[in-house]
Amino acid sequence: DASKSVSVVSRLLGQNHGVYGASVKKEYADLRKRRNAQNTSKNCVDLKYARRHKLKINWEEYQPVRPEQMGVNALEDVNIEKLIPYIDWTPFFLSWQLKGKHPKIFDHPSLGGEARKLFADAQKLLERIVGEKWLTARAVYGFFEAEAVNDDDIRVRTQNGEVVLNNLRQQIRKAENLPYRSLTDFIAPSETGIQDYIGAFALTTGHGIEKRVAYFKQKHDDYSALLLQSLADRLAEAFAEYLHKNVRTTYWRYDPDEALDNEGLIAEQYQGIRPAPGYPACPDHTEKLKLFEMLDVTSRTGITMTESFAMYPAASICGWYFSHPESKYFGINTISRDQLIDYAQRKNTPISVLEKLLNHILIT
Repeated sequence: DASKSVSVVSRLLGQNHGVYGASVKKEYADLRKRRNAQNTSKNCVDLKYARRHKLKINWEEYQPVRPEQMGVNALEDVNIEKLIPYIDWTPFFLSWQLKGKHPKIFDHPSLGGEARKLFADAQKLLERIVGEKWLTARAVYGFFEAEAVNDDDIRVRTQNGEVVLNNLRQQIRKAENLPYRSLTDFIAPSETGIQDYIGAFALTTGHGIEKRVAYFKQKHDDYSALLLQSLADRLAEAFAEYLHKNVRTTYWRYDPDEALDNEGLIAEQYQGIRPAPGYPACPDHTEKLKLFEMLDVTSRTGITMTESFAMYPAASICGWYFSHPESKYFGINTISRDQLIDYAQRKNTPISVLEKLLNHILIT
């Protein structure tokens, strides 16, 4: 977290650096202790039980909406000014270690003054970003026929054939009346005969940023360089919000009458979700490879992927679109070995490879 670098280095160079070092060691010792206490199969149900107690949707009472724009579409150069109203400023302040909800943070007794100054600087820089066209916003999105198969997979029909998206399922023990969720639960199973759909997207607001960051650093203005990078990240999130709104109301059009203000969007009061590969509901980053292939992301947007599955430029986001009214965000924090073995078979990937990829959630 680059925004912490100044305070951390100050502590390391200060007279009490030994105390600070000891506090870090204690913090991580406590983290290991809590992690080890959680890392037990007693806290998990087996995969068969989790599947029997999955989220049960009454598909007989649901008719999926066919997207208005089937297939893959691209947005070449979206006006950055259109994205600014969709910015969620609270995470922006958090990235600068100013903890408080926007706009209430401006009235904070100790942080308010610094927050107002930072916000004013951000507005000035945004004016230059828009006026001088520093950044280019590009996106690609697509909608495809889909069906749930093999308990936890989604079979997707694309222009180039079928793609199977492999999902994981929650296994942390819950109360008897609570379901063990998988993203697959939000897509109609193949045996229902219902034609369902799934969406995918990738976007960036990072093209052009390197030149500007290099300019600021050459002038030894690290503050402006960091401010620009944090704004690019916020604009990417705003772009995701802007695109998702258009998906719901126009491109897929499963909720054409939606009328939410920015607060409603930030509170996720809309229908549907956009989970991203590598994040809580689908913690396997390698599923991005399928998304990139389905949408031909690199050639359409210029976004590339590193060997560790990070996207470049950094101010980039990708994910899936689910439209079912019962779809919601959730986390898969722990899986047991029975699910790892099952997942390896479905994904046709060596267990040793998945052990490394999913080590952060795997019970040993």
